[in-house]
Formats: sequence, C-alpha cells, structure tokens
Amino acid sequence: MLILIAGPYRSGTNDNPVLMQQNLHKLEALALPLFRKGHIPLIGEWVALPLITLAGSTKPGDEVWDKIQYPAAHRLLEKCDAVFRIEGGSKGADEDVRIAGERGLKIYYRLEDVPDADQ
Repeated sequence: MLILIAGPYRSGTNDNPVLMQQNLHKLEALALPLFRKGHIPLIGEWVALPLITLAGSTKPGDEVWDKIQYPAAHRLLEKCDAVFRIEGGSKGADEDVRIAGERGLKIYYRLEDVPDADQ
C-alpha cells in the first residue's frame, strides 16, 4: 500500500523551526517500519516543503505556504491506499483523515494494525 503518514508538523510549534523539524522527525520515524512491512510510506511535507521553498515562501503560513502545504497532501491522498495518523493535535492531519475516510481509504492508528504486504 501507499500510506500517507499524517500528524502534527506546524501545529503546536508557534512556527519555531526547531519544533517543526522535531515534528517532521516524528512523522519520519514511522516511515521505515511501514517500509519494512512491505509498504511505501509517504509524508506530505516531503512533497510540499521543496515546492514551498521553490515558490518563494518566506515563512510558514504565508500565502505561498497555504497554497501548497495542505493541497499537496490532498493531491497525494488521491493516489494513496491508506493513512496512518500519528498522535498529536493537528487540524491538517485531521482533515487528511476525514478526506481519506470519505474516499474509503484504510486509516491506521497503530503499527500493529497495519498488515504486512504479503498478507
């Protein structure tokens, strides 16, 4: 499965880049375990952040940021088979889960609930 990992990135950081990076590391920490289960993990920020930089964003939440950050994840969801929601408050991640549910995608909250790809 192609699995979007959703959770806090900017939420709760007051736009502190160190805290945002810590949140990204929390998202990324799940990527290898999902890969080892035979899936392709994906994080929206892996796509959005380079685009945001190339488009000329000067700070989180500016107009450029807003036009790319969440729309990138929503476009990715069109290709994904599932979402893995990690802990922590995040309106963006909650919206990803909502959209995934509407599309009938699988939604996981615990690694042990994700089947191995060979099952």
